[in-house]
Amino acid sequence: MTATTTHAKHPHHLALPASLLVLALGAMAVQVAPLPLVFQTADVLAPPTVTLPAGNLNYRAPGVYMRNGAQVDAPLIDAVFDAPVVIMQNQVSAADYGLCVADGACQRAEPVNIGRGNVPVTGVNYNDAVAYAGWLSARTGQSWTLPTDAEWAYAAGERFTDDALGLDDGANPALRWIADYNKEAARNRAADPLPRALGSFGANSHGVIDMAGNVWEWTDSCYSKTHIDAAGTVLGSAEACTIRMLNGQHRAPMSTFVRDAKSGGCSVGTPPDNLGFRLVRRPAWYEPWLARLGI
Repeated sequence: MTATTTHAKHPHHLALPASLLVLALGAMAVQVAPLPLVFQTADVLAPPTVTLPAGNLNYRAPGVYMRNGAQVDAPLIDAVFDAPVVIMQNQVSAADYGLCVADGACQRAEPVNIGRGNVPVTGVNYNDAVAYAGWLSARTGQSWTLPTDAEWAYAAGERFTDDALGLDDGANPALRWIADYNKEAARNRAADPLPRALGSFGANSHGVIDMAGNVWEWTDSCYSKTHIDAAGTVLGSAEACTIRMLNGQHRAPMSTFVRDAKSGGCSVGTPPDNLGFRLVRRPAWYEPWLARLGI
């Protein structure tokens, strides 16, 4: 009886929270972007992915590091991944890229080496990869982008190559040149330019397929040059985002417009055999909530 009397005498105790809830939902509707096609119908199936758990990676920093005017090995840095990294299990295939071309959203690929069968797309530049990511995002209702250099290295696992020469920073520059020459000569001897069918290079320990095969992959990370002092303190750094980092059997900075690395654009070292890519999926803000609801 007491409870009934209380509710009758003070109806605003219920009305006020309900009003606040309505206002909050209204604000969310205005401020939050429309939900992707998880509530609609996608007309292109999303590609298979591998999900790496949140974690951290100690790896060699990308870009060039200079000390007293001479190049030195880049430092080891810690990359922290606060959320899982969801990456395509395979590289984007020539057939799938062709769908984007047929839709008029992508430029035609210009492969230099022609493989047979279900091969990865090659002969594509950074801008082509970004265009495909936009097309795939629109057609699947999900958010797809190129991985960062750190995300690619994280997904590559044991197949990520540390390009450090391992020389003391004070070593004779001639010794560094010789070590670099020997490494490049070994790469030339191992050249294998013909693209192979997807899966030919197998899966790494994470289950990601064809990492560090003979197709180098575009990342979204800009090329940078950093000057450091004897203690490793950064004196200055400059980014050039008209050049992006490629990853594969080794890292390679490449101009964003280049589709054939041998035609130019690679600042140093042996040019990659083929240029392709794979994408990462950026989970929508609401996905953890859907997972908790079992949707």
